[in-house]
Amino acid sequence: MSPEGKKLLNIVILGFGFMFMFTAFQTCGNIEQTVIKSFNSTEFHGSGYTSMAIIYGVFSASNLIAPSVVTVIGPQLSMFFSGLLYSGYIAMFIYPYTWSFYTASVFVGIGAAVLWTAQGNVLAINSTDNTIGRNSGIFWALLQFSLFFGNLYIYCAWHGHDHITDKDRQTVFISLTVISLVGCFLFFLIRKPDPEPAPAEAAESLLQAESTESSSTSEKLTSAVFFLSVKACKMFGTNEMMLLSISIGYTGLELTFYSGVYGTCIGAMTQFGKDAKSLIGISGICIGIGEILGGGVFGMLNKCNRFGRNPVVLLGLITHFVAFYLIFLNIASDAPIAPEAGTDLQAYITPNLGVALLCSFLLGLGDSCFNTQLLSIIGFLFRDNSAPAFAVFKFIQSIMAALAFFYSNYLLLHWQLLILVVTGFLGSMTFFMAEGLAESTRRESDYDSI
Repeated sequence: MSPEGKKLLNIVILGFGFMFMFTAFQTCGNIEQTVIKSFNSTEFHGSGYTSMAIIYGVFSASNLIAPSVVTVIGPQLSMFFSGLLYSGYIAMFIYPYTWSFYTASVFVGIGAAVLWTAQGNVLAINSTDNTIGRNSGIFWALLQFSLFFGNLYIYCAWHGHDHITDKDRQTVFISLTVISLVGCFLFFLIRKPDPEPAPAEAAESLLQAESTESSSTSEKLTSAVFFLSVKACKMFGTNEMMLLSISIGYTGLELTFYSGVYGTCIGAMTQFGKDAKSLIGISGICIGIGEILGGGVFGMLNKCNRFGRNPVVLLGLITHFVAFYLIFLNIASDAPIAPEAGTDLQAYITPNLGVALLCSFLLGLGDSCFNTQLLSIIGFLFRDNSAPAFAVFKFIQSIMAALAFFYSNYLLLHWQLLILVVTGFLGSMTFFMAEGLAESTRRESDYDSI
């Protein structure tokens, strides 16, 4: 197999591994608040929103040390052990207790930081300037198939159920745990790409240098850990990352909304009938279709890079604004915080299931627009420092997701939508400015090569 074919195969395996893992985890996140509301046990007093806030809060803090972990043990083992933590969190729902619920949330936050930093590293080292857009799109499309398969299973399992029994919950979460473990073991199929004749980074040189003395090796590892931690912190101060930080933060806010809040809103609308809870699965499928379509199409368009990344981001902004407006008209304002029995309130129009599912599709499509372009521009601008760069990316995204899950416990729907509209507009404007810097960097690189 050619070196380029080997790299493409690695990207495909990476995408399938994440697809299996997040078929389990994203489905878990989509239904957990609804599942928790149905618990009859007096020993459990947890909140799905609070759990997600803990996950993303720990996730954001752990991103500062994640590059060091990935460098020391390698991206392959990093993804495997992180995946086991995800599987443990899902398995906890089989017999849930409040203490185990929140403890597992902390561990998943740590594992998520390492997992996504390793993913960014694998994506970068298996891509070139010409293939980073294509590979980002392929990975994103495969990842988002997780929304399709997991939520289709939820719809079939819960169809006709107006209440989730203990048996229903245990059957679903045992299945999701097994699916997650399959994804973990797929990471062992990824092979190291053939090395290119280029100067290595100082930290990577420290880790790759051979030494016969164990004390010397220990000193090099320590130096590498310190170097990468400092490198990740310094990236906050670069012009490119400061401009991208607002758009990255927006992806964290809308991640919370489409992955946890919106499905809960649909399940709480009693006017959608007794199948409202099973419709959470259909909503997730529509989100997944939007994500897959956007990841595939925009990733491939980015390969040509004729018009840059700005048109795709602008399309994502318009798509999201249309979705937010329709949700504002269609879904009751108290739906995110309604009790297990649901809400009888009506928004500005008679609740329409078709409009609700259209909004799910638009949320997924817009999210893929932003994320594929952010993965592409960060992979381009920070190719030589990919692990710290993706760690900073996930730090910003996850801390905003944690904030959003926290306020989702208290804010009515229209206030959450207002926050998304303002942040999305500001994030798009700053992305356009960062893309201008990327184009300047590309032109300088072309001039130097000439």
